[in-house]
Amino acid sequence: MIEVLLADDQRLVRAGFRSILEDEDDITVVGEAGDGESAVTACRQLRPDVVLMDIRMPEVDGLEASRRIAADPRLDEVRVVVLTTFDLDDYIYGALRAGVTGFLVKDTEPEELVQAVRVAARGDALISPSVTRRLIAEFARRVRAPEGSPRLNALTEREREVMELVASGLSNDEIAGRLVLSPATAKTHVSRIMSKLDVRDRSQLVVMAYESGMVSPGWLAG
Repeated sequence: MIEVLLADDQRLVRAGFRSILEDEDDITVVGEAGDGESAVTACRQLRPDVVLMDIRMPEVDGLEASRRIAADPRLDEVRVVVLTTFDLDDYIYGALRAGVTGFLVKDTEPEELVQAVRVAARGDALISPSVTRRLIAEFARRVRAPEGSPRLNALTEREREVMELVASGLSNDEIAGRLVLSPATAKTHVSRIMSKLDVRDRSQLVVMAYESGMVSPGWLAG
């Protein structure tokens, strides 16, 4: 079972998410929180697989709560998916920098929400298609002079190629098709890259790829 924690200051929203998720045989909601502080506390107590985290909450907001969760080594296996009515660039960029696994807007269809939970539980990153291009532009604007990371030197040529494709948003199956590999081999490459670079999930690979200058909007456009 995939265990989910709901963090949103609106009780009605939490009830809606719970209803959608608990209709699934492989998902259960183990707890709820109405603010960021409570969400962090609940994570430490319940150790859920996935947290659905609202950004705008009283006292401690969702971004700060996400940072605290990502910084706690006891919560390495917890994946945070940010859900908000606001798809502004600052929120998107801040959420990924905070260590979240995914970002979805609240008008996501129920089946997409369920799929997002499953994808996040696997450790894969997800971003609503509607915000992907603006996210790329935001990285480009903020990372004016990217500095190469010495850690990237540990990667083989094939691993660098795979990381570039991860940063462009491709799934393991899509990477396998692009590079003519088996899906299992693509997954192995991604896992090995994350281990070498000491990152917790694919979202952090994307952040590192852009901030190191490995990929850029010009590369993606090509």
